[in-house]
Amino acid sequence: MKKTISAIYLGIVFIFLYAPLAVMIFFSFNASNSRSEFTGFTFDHYTTLFRNDRVVGALMNTLVIALCASLCACVLGTMAAIGIHNLKGRRRAAVINVSNLPIINPEIVTGISLMLLFVLALRPLGFTLGFGTVLIAHILFNTPYVVLNVLPRLRRMDPSLYEAALDLGCMPRRAFFRVVFPEIFPGIFAGFLMAFTFSLDDFVISYFTGGTFQTLSVFINNSLKRGIQPWMLSLSGILFLVVLTVLVLMNLKDARAERRDSEKLVKGR
Repeated sequence: MKKTISAIYLGIVFIFLYAPLAVMIFFSFNASNSRSEFTGFTFDHYTTLFRNDRVVGALMNTLVIALCASLCACVLGTMAAIGIHNLKGRRRAAVINVSNLPIINPEIVTGISLMLLFVLALRPLGFTLGFGTVLIAHILFNTPYVVLNVLPRLRRMDPSLYEAALDLGCMPRRAFFRVVFPEIFPGIFAGFLMAFTFSLDDFVISYFTGGTFQTLSVFINNSLKRGIQPWMLSLSGILFLVVLTVLVLMNLKDARAERRDSEKLVKGR
């Protein structure tokens, strides 16, 4: 009886979560522009999407910003995590709290404050809001997520490994890339995925710091003034399927890794 109730409850939760996505994908193939009546099956909205230069341009802007910001955030976040890890006592706690501020700070506060900072700092130099300001803003709010993912890996790593590499003649840089980096790479990769996802999803900060530069979320917001358009459903469906595919592949990879580890343990016994 308990298993039946649990299954029903789980089914209701999944329906609540994924029914809107299923309806959205279903109507993205609707032959008409209606969102309440399905008149026929077609791929026209998808072909129209890829012929729309403005949509493709906004999508490319978003992907470039997300990729560049995530890579820069990984470098800065890893360096910051190593520095925080080497601190002791109250200093470490204080720096961690400060580094977490961009995460808990409301996005609208971050967006407006960055916009004012960029206007005051860049306008006297002749620069305007655009690609560079959006990139800096995304790096700023993505870096703490990398720090949060790398720090646990550093805590679990045996510090004697790095010291042993130094004792065996490695230079500090080579010891880091040969010993430390492989140990913390899963945390760096997880931070990269989080940063990339948040950059793709961001609207508020991009809206305030972008000026005339439009990411996909800003472009969709501006297009909503003319109502919901069919290409929005098609684009959302494509993004959902891409994310779902990546998630399935990552889970399969983790499952295979766990299976290999368990097989090694069995053979070792």
